[in-house]
Amino acid sequence: MKSSKLCLLALLSVFPLIFSAGCGGGGADDQPDLGTVTGIVTMDGAPLPNVTVTFTPAEGRASNGVTDEAGKYELGYLRDTMGAVIGSHNVSITTPQEAPTPPGQTYKDPIPAKYNSETTLKEEVKAGENTINFDLTS
Repeated sequence: MKSSKLCLLALLSVFPLIFSAGCGGGGADDQPDLGTVTGIVTMDGAPLPNVTVTFTPAEGRASNGVTDEAGKYELGYLRDTMGAVIGSHNVSITTPQEAPTPPGQTYKDPIPAKYNSETTLKEEVKAGENTINFDLTS
């Protein structure tokens, strides 16, 4: 009887450890390696405020940021996690729509299509800090 109680006690003490080892909470270990990305966006030499910069990797979640009045941006990956997946990215720079497009019309971004809907921009994000500036021309 004494040995069965000891076995039961041993099982009960190990049981929580077994389950806690297999129950990841989707924490930082599930996240890919990221590099921080900051920079400045200009159009014809002038800072471009209030535009969205989006870095899209071949696989995984895109990162984006919005420029401030000086054209500076910092990419965010997820909630409060800053950065972008390490590797090659297609980049788009767009002006957010302030109002819905009227029926029968299409929205025309003031930024040329070669920087957004038909982007030709590609950048490489490396581990650590990345400063990537964009000097756009109209």
